[in-house]
Amino acid sequence: MTVRETFHIELLGPEEGAASPPVQQRVSMRTSDLDGATERARRLFTRARAPQRTETHPEAVRVIDGAGREVFRWSRFDEPGG
Repeated sequence: MTVRETFHIELLGPEEGAASPPVQQRVSMRTSDLDGATERARRLFTRARAPQRTETHPEAVRVIDGAGREVFRWSRFDEPGG
């Protein structure tokens, strides 16, 4: 039996003088490893930054584990050509 953990993926908007960036979207998923969660986070981030999207593009994406710790973060500056 594979142990599954809940991960929370958050798309973060631009910082506007706030202590922490506002969360634009939050997705929860259950998977057996962090790699699956980070892959999904990158796909969501890429899709949300597509040129045809009209709202404010997210600046970063992060993955939070079940204990509330940030275990992965990717920003627009980490993208190739970003």
